Amino acid sequence: MNALLANPSAKETLIVVIESLVMVFVVMTAFAYTMLAERKVLGWFQMRLGPTWCGPWGLLQPAADAVKLVLKEDLTPSTADKVIYKFAPALAVLTALLAWAVIPIGVQANGDPIAIANPGPGILFVLAAAAIGVYGVSLGGWASQSKWPLLGAIRSTAQMISYELSMGLAVVSVLLLAGTTNLAGIAAAQSAHHFWYVIPEFVAFVIYGITATAETNRAPFDLPEAETELVAGFHTEYSSLRFGTFFVAEYINMITVSAIAAVLFLGGGDGPFVAQFPLVSVLWFVLKICFFIFMFFWVRATLPRLRYDRLMAFGWKVLLPVAVANLIVTAAVVALI
Repeated sequence: MNALLANPSAKETLIVVIESLVMVFVVMTAFAYTMLAERKVLGWFQMRLGPTWCGPWGLLQPAADAVKLVLKEDLTPSTADKVIYKFAPALAVLTALLAWAVIPIGVQANGDPIAIANPGPGILFVLAAAAIGVYGVSLGGWASQSKWPLLGAIRSTAQMISYELSMGLAVVSVLLLAGTTNLAGIAAAQSAHHFWYVIPEFVAFVIYGITATAETNRAPFDLPEAETELVAGFHTEYSSLRFGTFFVAEYINMITVSAIAAVLFLGGGDGPFVAQFPLVSVLWFVLKICFFIFMFFWVRATLPRLRYDRLMAFGWKVLLPVAVANLIVTAAVVALI
């Protein structure tokens, strides 16, 4: 161990591994209680209690759900492509966690970002990880060798690719204002003057919110899982832990896109008292994530599911032209200033 710590590169690698494990633990715990919070918030919207039996105020409900999934029988269809069928849920979770390697969750006392890694093109890494995420859903539906999962996978692929275009254009509008693709740099550009990009880029903010909802397959854009048409969509043939793994990926994706929105539009960890107490930035960052997550809950409780043709028409005929126009206006303003 002493020899390992004496080697600078090995010591740095060990630190990164420990930070990664801590981040995975925190995000996985956040997923569990985000799911509980959603059930509580939906109960509040619908004037009912939500989970109350497992632990005080239902706080042990996530643990009870995990035990239930573990005890269920893990079935694999005889006609399925077994290797891909078993790999797809893990791929969905892996791509959901990848973005957290570069997301700055606050600032240190010396002004450096609190992040596992801080690459220059950080936002490009996040977008690349999001693009790969579609494979978990599409491969899971295809490998099941059943028509309902296949239809759900095709829907998900078309939906996520279509809405990624508008999301990318909204993100580029922010990059033009910040003048950098580094996530910590984008947050620092806003915190330097305490002027968040949600104000000049409100149109991009709205576009990002809509596309993030579609990217995570959340209501009213949960067409890949439409139980009224596709039984359960791409995960129809899954059971036990593999069935639950897709839900883990969905909720982690929801937390991830909320964190990215906080960095791009709300200054990351910027807030009162951060200059005096830099670690308070982590608290502000978490509160901003909670705000976006609450908006996800609110939308689910309020809006009905869209019809699929209208979903795609809205993405191509409304969101994409608006995103292009907003990008052109932003570029013109930045060039003139």
